[in-house]
Amino acid sequence: MTRRLERDLLAAGERMVRVPPELMAPARDAARTYGKSDPIDARAVARAALREDGLPTAHLDGPDRDLRLLVDHREDLVAERTRAINRLRWHLHELDPGWDPPARSLDRITNLDHILHRLGRLPGVVAQLAAAITRRCSNLTEEINSIEAQIRVLAEQQAPALIALPGCGALTAAKILGEAAGITRFRSAAAYARHNGTAPLPVWSSNRTRHRLSRTGNRQLNAALHRIAMTQARCHPPAQELIARRKAGGDGGLEALRVLKRRLSDVVYQALQTEAALIG
Repeated sequence: MTRRLERDLLAAGERMVRVPPELMAPARDAARTYGKSDPIDARAVARAALREDGLPTAHLDGPDRDLRLLVDHREDLVAERTRAINRLRWHLHELDPGWDPPARSLDRITNLDHILHRLGRLPGVVAQLAAAITRRCSNLTEEINSIEAQIRVLAEQQAPALIALPGCGALTAAKILGEAAGITRFRSAAAYARHNGTAPLPVWSSNRTRHRLSRTGNRQLNAALHRIAMTQARCHPPAQELIARRKAGGDGGLEALRVLKRRLSDVVYQALQTEAALIG
């Protein structure tokens, strides 16, 4: 809703910062007036912006926004295809209780063509609906594959250093690049870690200082880093050594994974900073 306003203000040379909603609560609670209105929210935003240092700054849209739009559209199509596959499986079970395609096999054109050929020999409305859904799944798969190819090309152009990171494919790199929305808006690697939810949260238990996984921050970015961490924990020797060393030191599995994700956040931050410097 504010994108047009942001673009006009930035084009006019104004500097804008992004204030997270949670920072507005103390300013609103300390105000003399109660309730919620545009003037009250505006004062709360202004007080929070003056009080907090190092807030992310807004900037004009760049190539990373194109990646984010493509990634979001692909995810919508994948969700739509998943719903269609679930309906298709129900119809196939109704036609033949023993007809149960293997899991994760209905996202391939060849398997869908085989099902469509078999449905063509069956009479009735159920078979007709199943055939229509099968054709819909095929069309969605073709569109998803086309968008994936476009995403891969853009990701390889904009973030080759990120793709070179073990466990980070083109789709994950595109997700990170799009959700970061410009790495230069973060003043440090620690600020980026706070934004993506990998910054450790201290907890105190039995007179021992420990840290746990954060549930705050950008969950899309956190999920992308989590995928990289899980892949490295499975097949990347340095990550496996780190986790084994942390567990030997008394950390649990989640604590060791938190440490790996925090270090990956710094690696991703440096890779994005390098790419931004090359583009700039």
